[in-house]
Amino acid sequence: MTRGRGPAGPPVPFIVGVTRSGTTLMRLMLDAHPDLAIPPETHFVPQLIKTANKRGASCEEAHGVVTGHRQWGDFGLDSGELLRRYCALDRIEAESVVRTFFELYAEREGKPRWGDKTPNYIKRMKQIQRTIPEARFVHMIRDGRDAALSRFKRLLKEPPPIETVAERWVKKIEGARADGEQLGGYLEVQYENLVRDTEPELRRVCDFLELPWDPAVLHYYERAEDRLAEMARDLPGEEGKPMRPADHRREAHLLTSKPPDPTRLARWKEEMDPSQNAIFERVAGDLLSELDYEVVSR
Repeated sequence: MTRGRGPAGPPVPFIVGVTRSGTTLMRLMLDAHPDLAIPPETHFVPQLIKTANKRGASCEEAHGVVTGHRQWGDFGLDSGELLRRYCALDRIEAESVVRTFFELYAEREGKPRWGDKTPNYIKRMKQIQRTIPEARFVHMIRDGRDAALSRFKRLLKEPPPIETVAERWVKKIEGARADGEQLGGYLEVQYENLVRDTEPELRRVCDFLELPWDPAVLHYYERAEDRLAEMARDLPGEEGKPMRPADHRREAHLLTSKPPDPTRLARWKEEMDPSQNAIFERVAGDLLSELDYEVVSR
């Protein structure tokens, strides 16, 4: 599904989706392009927008939102340089402080364009596009059963009931589609299509982003290990979120250092208990069918 484009200008990709739906794969593919730098997940953009929109917000406050976030250590940026750039702005406003962070990151990577990959911004697309008018959203969609199995393997706590997982999968995808109707640029990419037909799907994404085709995106895996090394540290815990050890973070994305492997699709057929699948399909069967995923329990 594609929606019309908004304002003219170099599109800025924001890769979103339900957790474990291929957003990291898409990030590494696009980041391999010589013109585009996409950092690890940011998570602070909504709060940065809120802080910058506050009357009388200071450069120090904006700086604190970014550097005080637990993700800050992933970016390899100089805190003092970010503060200097924030304080050099004519005024603190959401658009300028968001751009300044990403421009600093892209500059470090020696690239002219930037983007973002934070799955949970699927709920913040309208807010982000109000701030960055040229934002374009690449919504990664994966069979919810495979996404659930992948996530369960990575959880550091007891997983929620499968019925709850299915409900959240439906709610997030349908919510994103509804928001997509109102956005200046929205594209859906199914993970399975990206794995099976990688080049045609990537060409479609590059066209959507007005990004000249470059075969480097097909060889993303050759540099994936170096790019993911940014996250080779323990992610500090915070309220409601446990500390994530460096090894746990790295293992979550090991497969991105290899070419796409279609044999790993539809793992739910082998790994999901039939009773769990029946529950998932009872809740999400209509959307699974609409997306051309196999439904077996009806």
